[in-house]
Amino acid sequence: MGTQALERVGLGGENENRRSGTGPVVWRVVREAVLLATLFLVYTAGRQIAAKHTGSAFDHAHDVLAIQNWLHLPNEASIQHAALKLPHLVEGANLYYASVHAPLTAAVLLWLSIWRPKAYSHVRWTIVALTGLALAGHIIFPLAPPRMMPGFVDTGLAFGQSVYGVERSGGMANQFAAMPSLHVGWAALIALSMILITRTKWRWLWLAHPIITFGVVVVTANHYWLDGIVVLLLLAVTLPLLLRPGLHDDRPRARNSVPPRRVLK
Repeated sequence: MGTQALERVGLGGENENRRSGTGPVVWRVVREAVLLATLFLVYTAGRQIAAKHTGSAFDHAHDVLAIQNWLHLPNEASIQHAALKLPHLVEGANLYYASVHAPLTAAVLLWLSIWRPKAYSHVRWTIVALTGLALAGHIIFPLAPPRMMPGFVDTGLAFGQSVYGVERSGGMANQFAAMPSLHVGWAALIALSMILITRTKWRWLWLAHPIITFGVVVVTANHYWLDGIVVLLLLAVTLPLLLRPGLHDDRPRARNSVPPRRVLK
């Protein structure tokens, strides 16, 4: 009887549930993809609105550099010029900046929506809130990135890997939306989410993603230190959405484990 009980509530039952739940999973993924695509279009439209108010972007850049100097933060231009002595390092940084940010975020969200749907809802609303706050920052505080300022090098243009091009205005991207840095914000949120949600001992390696991202945006002169610091503060504000009760409700138990109540029944 004990064996039969285990079979009813153990791995066999889980496999049957997974097979029967394939349809709902596909529908859920499609629904979430449409929702996130819609939100992205709204965000892009907001950035374009912000791009029309760039008259103060360079004044703000001088202000940010002055604040960083007052705070005795490391000089980004010096760091970049040291990195330029290692061309392959800079090329790798350009590639990471262009190729990892959105694809990795999308891949993690897809994985969560399939395998951790309850946790996914926490992450989804957190990233929506963080992005909304960032958009407000882009509109209120247009900021020219370091690569547009004297003493810095636009490594994307220098190595033929630019995702923006030569023109400073126009196109899909608002190049004056440097404050705060969503590259750093999304990377930190994805890392934190995967550390909290997954159980593997390797999950702490996710910390490398925001650390590398922060270094990359500085080396490529796409963001200032303050852009990353501010977005981390905004992430802290949105954390209650991530840490709501239920974050771990669909995390699998240890393999072959069965709740005592279900076995006794």
